[in-house]
Amino acid sequence: MRILHTGDWHLGRTLEGRSRLAEQEQFLDELVLMADRQQADIILMAGDVYDSVNPPAAAERLFYEAAARLTEKGRQLVVISGNHDQPERVSAAAPLVAGRGISLIGLPTAETVRVPVPRTGETAMIAALPYPSESRLSELLAGDGDETELRLAYSAKVGKLMRQLAGAFRKDTVNLAMSHIYVLGGVESDSERPIQVGGAYTVDPSALDTGAQYTALGHLHRPQAVKGSGLIRYSGSPLSYSFSEAGQAKSVMQLDVAPGGTPQLEELFLSSGKPLVHWSCRGGLEEAWRFLEEGRDRHAFIDLEIHLTEAMSMGEIQKLRKAHEGIVHIRPIYPGRESEEETASRSQMPVHELFRKFYQRQSGGAEPEDELVELFMSLIADDEEAREGEADE
Repeated sequence: MRILHTGDWHLGRTLEGRSRLAEQEQFLDELVLMADRQQADIILMAGDVYDSVNPPAAAERLFYEAAARLTEKGRQLVVISGNHDQPERVSAAAPLVAGRGISLIGLPTAETVRVPVPRTGETAMIAALPYPSESRLSELLAGDGDETELRLAYSAKVGKLMRQLAGAFRKDTVNLAMSHIYVLGGVESDSERPIQVGGAYTVDPSALDTGAQYTALGHLHRPQAVKGSGLIRYSGSPLSYSFSEAGQAKSVMQLDVAPGGTPQLEELFLSSGKPLVHWSCRGGLEEAWRFLEEGRDRHAFIDLEIHLTEAMSMGEIQKLRKAHEGIVHIRPIYPGRESEEETASRSQMPVHELFRKFYQRQSGGAEPEDELVELFMSLIADDEEAREGEADE
């Protein structure tokens, strides 16, 4: 049978307030065409359907339309929730769509997904584990244990769940595993919302030693293999969701596999979505304007770094933004500022000063008004009071 492994769609995600829905729709169109062209039998979607627990209606509509199109020719779609998803929302429509070949798994379950493939007469058994958060595992991992102890406890629990699901594997079936987790050794990017604080919620590759012929993972946005027993891969996200992903090639993993056999893998590259690029203009504003006049990266989102000797005015910043709607960040670099920032420890910097520096980066070098700084500090004070009240209760 032929299987496509994808994940981390993050439908509804924005980039600094800029909608990505049109690009996400373009990706889903491409995925449907890819599934038809490659004559795929099963689509594995490894979590993070949406970017938030309360996605916009347009994002939900986009997902259900895509699910219907992906399965309209008898193809099967298996979806698990990720750490960005509300698990009950992902699985809410499961009773309605099960007859269409769509399996929606929001919460960890003891049942292995059984997927028959009429074209080949084979059956796939999928040990599908949605994002296993602390609350979903009903296990208190906080407390006096150090980071290593917490990680080992969490990893052991995940391994136990995966082995239980893999108990349904048979010699005459295609045996697959799928989860949305951070496996130790995976390469992260800035656009992945951390699953854990301090590394406690990482999973050792040994926890995935289930006998699966292939393990499909979601969470990390860079396509990559994981060192461990068997074939374990992250499909990566279909679009670049932060500038830390600039230049990454996005893809869907295809595998051809028969019962008891070794999967044959092929990475199918995607062309959807706008590229994210960095411009470093050491020649100052003159170089930035030359890039713009040349039409460079006309259809991209741009992180613009400009080396300057004098601060830009708000008028100059607005003029740049009007010249290219894809300019997301304008970061002025002044002589000596880099070395000053390198020697100053952020942890020792006052909060109001951190806010000023953040505002300057976001606004292209403009200085925040004192009233804005005072408002920010008052909001922090209110938040601290609220937290203290909750602790007292």
